[in-house]
Amino acid sequence: MTSALTWQQLRDLTLSGLDDAADGWVKVSHHADASAERVDAEMAGKLSKTQESESATAAIRRLQRLSRNYHYIHAECGLIRSSVNGLASELRPPQRRLKEALDDATALSYAVNEDGSIGYPAGGKNEMTGEKIPGGSAVGHNGMLAPGNNGLYPPSDKGLHTPGTGPGTPGLINPNPHHAKAQDIADRIAHALREARETDERYRQALSKLKAGPGLKVDTKTWADAAADVKAVGDAATEYLKDDIPLDKSPAARKDWWDHLTQEQREEYLAVYPDVIGNLDGIPATVRDEANRENVELLIGKLSGQDDEKSKTILEGLKGIQGKLQEASVPPMYLLGIGDEGNGRAIVSYGNPDTANNVSAYVPGLSTKLDGEFVGGSMKRAQDTALGAKEADPHSSTASIVWLGYDAPQLSPTDLAANTDVMFRENAEAGAPAYNSFMAGISATNENENPHITAIGHSYGSLTVGLAAQEKGGVPGADDIILVGSPGTDAKTADDLNVGKHHVFVGAADNDIVTKLPNHNEASGMGAGAAGGGSAGLVLGLGMGGPVGGVVGGAAGTVVGGIAGYMAQDQQTDPSQIWFGTDPANKAFGATRFLVDDGPPVTDGGFDAHSHYFTPTKDQMSADNIANIVVGKSDGIVLEQPR
Repeated sequence: MTSALTWQQLRDLTLSGLDDAADGWVKVSHHADASAERVDAEMAGKLSKTQESESATAAIRRLQRLSRNYHYIHAECGLIRSSVNGLASELRPPQRRLKEALDDATALSYAVNEDGSIGYPAGGKNEMTGEKIPGGSAVGHNGMLAPGNNGLYPPSDKGLHTPGTGPGTPGLINPNPHHAKAQDIADRIAHALREARETDERYRQALSKLKAGPGLKVDTKTWADAAADVKAVGDAATEYLKDDIPLDKSPAARKDWWDHLTQEQREEYLAVYPDVIGNLDGIPATVRDEANRENVELLIGKLSGQDDEKSKTILEGLKGIQGKLQEASVPPMYLLGIGDEGNGRAIVSYGNPDTANNVSAYVPGLSTKLDGEFVGGSMKRAQDTALGAKEADPHSSTASIVWLGYDAPQLSPTDLAANTDVMFRENAEAGAPAYNSFMAGISATNENENPHITAIGHSYGSLTVGLAAQEKGGVPGADDIILVGSPGTDAKTADDLNVGKHHVFVGAADNDIVTKLPNHNEASGMGAGAAGGGSAGLVLGLGMGGPVGGVVGGAAGTVVGGIAGYMAQDQQTDPSQIWFGTDPANKAFGATRFLVDDGPPVTDGGFDAHSHYFTPTKDQMSADNIANIVVGKSDGIVLEQPR
């Protein structure tokens, strides 16, 4: 079905009425949003702080459902408002062009026929007869080579004909001087009407989807419908809104764009493109958080009906984050990014990075993905760092971020046991520019004159940070870099990381096997090393049982046993070189190594030594050192001799 809008209807359409309707939906949306905030803060919030009982818990759950209902109303009314605004905005230009064409027809005393064709009078002189050349009717050409173009396919003729030629008009070129003027007016009317009809149909389809079923039970199915609504309105409003988003600009330019929008424009972008705004570097943290809290609901609704393993895994992670968002958090939690691309995306900050004096952004490594373990693992490490920073410097504010904005390698026991070459650079190479873009956004939106910014890479994440630091200009805004549990950064020395070697800090537990991976040339001897290592290699291999700290074990233990046995034979040709270049903990790298706990031996804890760096209950020394560096007190860390 296509729009049946006529030129008469387009001419007479009062667009201010659509503006008034949009304003009405704005009021409803604002009211729902304010109601949700009151329920959260004044009702559920106070109740949770003052009452501890089963009835109070039940009441809080009911209030949370009420809040979600208001949230849904706010979101849907915002979409309706933007659709109506978009319709009015996009109809204004063709309506203006139509009226200009009609005014020209009136000034020339041409007739505007019901079908939009233009009747013109006799004019000029026939050179053979001396009589006036008869008038005719000019049929408008709307610019499209399609049956809907009357300039090519008139109702009375199934085939192509010469645009604008009326009955009795001689030749291909009409000598009547009125014809060209009439044809121009007819074409302008046809163009305006075609554009208006396309706009009308586009928004009609979007608006037709914005309706709720009987009653209002907001559940995952409701949010799945809402996700489809957001897409429908987003597709319709591309020209009206999305084309103006500076996606190809720098984070600083995006912040400037956002700062110069009106409040109404900001609300529309948040309503129609929460997924874009919530993940756009350079947009303020509070805005990204607002958008992504809705994105979480939309993604949960979208993935809840899907049965593939990837969707189930990401869904579990999304629900974990959603649960944390509904709880009180110290420091406050900000959701700066969320998505279901690849193995999932999540950027979480403990503390507001726009107002904090100190900002750290940690990149997790091997096997990290948006799953059920992300909240208790990677997010907990970021929160522990924020809490440690508060103890290290009670007088300054800190935001501690975990940045899962890339796909970390997902190493399974089978992969490792079959082929150690699964650990390639490609994931880090893809993640490095994305990390730098995020950090440029942090620098652009932070309100302090000179915030202290720390880039942190753990495990494979240290390669991502290392590659980011080696890009032109280094990691934007970074004062210090921390590398823990690193298999290398692809840099020869700490000076290559563009912050000065005295601002590169390294933590490497003696029992962290990831920091002792042999280089690629030496890795070929692992099999022989495992055999040569005898019982030592076998015992180490058998001690790996199960995934620990986000890194795989089990069958991979035979590989670790091979590494350990190989290294026990002292066959390393250059101990400063590990899997991804110079060992950051080696004196050849030139970084400052800080003291960490040795961690449990491989035979006792598998890969536990690789995952304890941020956790005070497991490695207080490492956690304290990291916190001191983050708040700019690196002179207070406890040092350890390089390898």
